[in-house]
Order: sequence, then structure tokens, then C-alpha cells
Amino acid sequence: MPLANDLRPKNLEEFVGQEHLIAKGSWIYRAIKEDRLSSIILFGPPGSGKTTLAHIIAEATKSNFVQINAVLGTIKGLKLELEKAKDNNERTIIFIDEIHRFNKAQQDVLLPYVERGDIVLIGATTENPSFTVISPIISRSKILQFERLNSSELEKILNRALKINPQIKIDTKSKDVLINSANGDARILLNLLDDLSAHSKKIDKKTLDSSNIVKTLKYDKNGEEHYNIISALHKSMRDSDPDGAIYWLMRMLDAGEDPLYIARRIVRFASEDIGLADPHALLVAVAAYDACRFIGLPECDVHLVQAAIHLSYAPKSNACYKAVLTARGDIKKYGNLDVPKHLRNAPTKMMKGLGYGKGYKYAHDFNNAKVEQDHLPERLKGAKYYKPTDRGLEKKIKEKLDN
Repeated sequence: MPLANDLRPKNLEEFVGQEHLIAKGSWIYRAIKEDRLSSIILFGPPGSGKTTLAHIIAEATKSNFVQINAVLGTIKGLKLELEKAKDNNERTIIFIDEIHRFNKAQQDVLLPYVERGDIVLIGATTENPSFTVISPIISRSKILQFERLNSSELEKILNRALKINPQIKIDTKSKDVLINSANGDARILLNLLDDLSAHSKKIDKKTLDSSNIVKTLKYDKNGEEHYNIISALHKSMRDSDPDGAIYWLMRMLDAGEDPLYIARRIVRFASEDIGLADPHALLVAVAAYDACRFIGLPECDVHLVQAAIHLSYAPKSNACYKAVLTARGDIKKYGNLDVPKHLRNAPTKMMKGLGYGKGYKYAHDFNNAKVEQDHLPERLKGAKYYKPTDRGLEKKIKEKLDN
């Protein structure tokens, strides 16, 4: 058996980490100890203890415990287990590992059994349940969010592994390398120890140098971490922090993100958060996108960083973004308002007869091409969508519009 399975805790006292959830006196602690668990969703990164906690519940409960892996499970097999639970006089806890792998139809099958109380559901997922678990199941479950294990927690797990394997000798620096390489994942830590000790019972710098250990960055292009990190990049640039922007940008690149995706988000940012406060920001962002498309990785990383720094230092304005939202709100509210007749073209005699173009003032016939006339539908007369700030070039634009 892999060391990670061999070392799996059998009770809450042996469990390491997630103190914010399972500390003595907490809801989940009492529910397990008193065997009165209700449906729960365990959500968090790999190797943080979700499956381990489910196995502890299996050991502690007097209920019938059924484990289903969503990757291998089928609707037919799921229905079979659910019907067994329904007909069984004994309470049944069904643990579904990687529940996010179940599609909506499969999750819909679960729902009536959870609603009626035929089963207690434990779902484990590395994906945010808000996006991957149907709302009716979420509303009938407690969501427990697990966190990545910190260095001291990983050290406890490593020391326990070494205690039951006293033949393995490892120095302090090598222990630190293993803990750092695990990136908060106990399973990775124990698998590394397993692999290294299979070749040598003495683990030192020489052993590690020959093993080519690479630290794995947590990043899922289609999952929550993807959106968390792009959000961190946006907010760092918005708050004029180039160092934060560089860090999160490089985190995405080093985890394998498509540079064109990052470039597209930077282009969007240039108009949403800077706009006319610095019109050059959009030119820089588009140039970075073109550079990424032209050169590609790894060389285009510097172009993205240059753009991120420029956008971080640029004066900020969301006036264009707010103009979009306000105008769209009026369109949704009032529908298809008519174009004022003086703004309409009149290419035919009939259209002129209907008053199209009548009273239109041609700007170039006036001093400085300044003309006073309405350009909005009558219902929206006087509406203001673009409200420039006092930052960057928009300060001059504001003065011009005020004049």
C-alpha cells in the first residue's frame, strides 16, 4: 500500500490540520463524536484531508457507510445504492469522492434521497461547489472549506511517517525540501518520501539532487484557482501595485496558463479601469497581445510584465465602464426609443417630407465646430453616461466638456 494510505488517521485525535473545522467543540467534531451527522460537502485542495475525514466518519459511525467514486460511478450503480439505502432500516451515509465529476443528471438522482432523509450525503470536491454542485444539494448541506496544510502540519505528518519507518534516515535540510515541494499537499509529501526511500534509506542532498523534484503549483485552468489568481492580477493593477501584478501574472505563466488569455484580460483592464485617464494604456495592452501572438512563450513573458507595470502605474478611471453599465441599464429599462428626427438621414424626398433631418445643425458650420443640439431620445433628454474623473488625461477632458 502507498505510504499515504498506510498512514491515514483512524480517528479525530490523529487528524492533522483544519483546526478551524474540527477543533474540539466544533460542529463537525461533535457531530462525528455523537454520530448525528447531516449532509456535508467537503471542499478544498488535494491532499488536505477531505477523504481522510470521510474515512474517520466511516470508522466512527454506526450507520451503513457506502463509498462511491464519481469518476467510476454510473447512474445505474448510484440508483442501486440509493434504493438499497431507502429500503434499509439502518441509516446510510453515502460518501461520493470527487462529486464535481457527477453531471447535473447524476446529481439530480441524489436529490430526492437527500431531501427525504433516506441518506446522509458526504461529498468531497477540489472544485468550488458553487459552480459544480447543484443548488438544491448545496442548500441541504453544510459546506466545510478545507485549507492547504502549512509547513508545521506537514512536518507532523512527515515525522509520523519516519517514526513508523525508523530505517529511513533524513537530514533537516532534506526534510525542509520535501515539505516545501509538497506545496501544502500531504499526499504529495508522503508519495515523495515513498519514492525516495524505495531507492535509498538515506535521504540527503545527493539523493534529492538526483531525484529531480519539482514543486507543483496549484492551478486549474477551468477551476476556482484560475479565477482567484486572475482576480488577484486585476486587483493588483487596479490598486497600482506593480509587484503584486508581476507576481500573480508569473504565477499563471509558470503554472501553464495560455499567455493570450492573460493578454486578453490585460486589454480588457486597460479600458475598464483606466480608459481615457491614459489612452496609451490600451495601445500598450494590445501591443502586448500582438507580441504574445507573434513571439509566444517563453519570450513573451517580458511583454506581459511590461504591460502589467504600465497599467499598474497608469492613472485609474472606471468612467468608460460605468458609462457602459448606465447606458445598458437605460436600454433595458426603456427599450427601443426612437431616433430624434433631426438626427436621421433623409436620402429621399419622401423622408424629407416626413421631417427627417429637419433642423439638424452641421457642426462644421459653427465656430470651433461646437454646436448645441440634442442627441438622445426625448425620454432620455439630459442623461449623462460619461462622467470623467479628475485623474490623468480625463481631468482635461472634464474641463473641455464643462466648457
